[in-house]
Amino acid sequence: MRHPALALSVALALAGSVLADTSLADTPLSAEAFERLVTGRTMTFGLEGEEPYGIERYLPGRRVTWAFIGEACIEGHWFAEGANICFAYEDGTGPECWQFFKDGDGLIAHFTGDGTTEDEQGLRYSVRDAAIGLVCPGAGV
Repeated sequence: MRHPALALSVALALAGSVLADTSLADTPLSAEAFERLVTGRTMTFGLEGEEPYGIERYLPGRRVTWAFIGEACIEGHWFAEGANICFAYEDGTGPECWQFFKDGDGLIAHFTGDGTTEDEQGLRYSVRDAAIGLVCPGAGV
């Protein structure tokens, strides 16, 4: 009789652990967790289920290099604003703010806004390690 009770206790504890892990996946990454995950990586962005449209390299000091695939690169930086991770670039674009969530080896990103494109808010983007490198041709190339 004692073994079924023990088995039930273990099963309930494991179920609680799984539920706790699931709820953590619904919590946006903190700036510190985001920084640990992305620094030194080059990742692609694409609407879920579609081919990537952009690529970004994450450098130390919260610096980034972004490019739409096949276009010129632009330097920028990211910063925390509440639960959001916001990006601003040297060409004056931004800030564009996102919430990031752990998803296996990659991330899911929810666009939270830039103050002008409310129709894009809440869309889910897949953020994965880039299979290709970020190529930044020089001026006039």
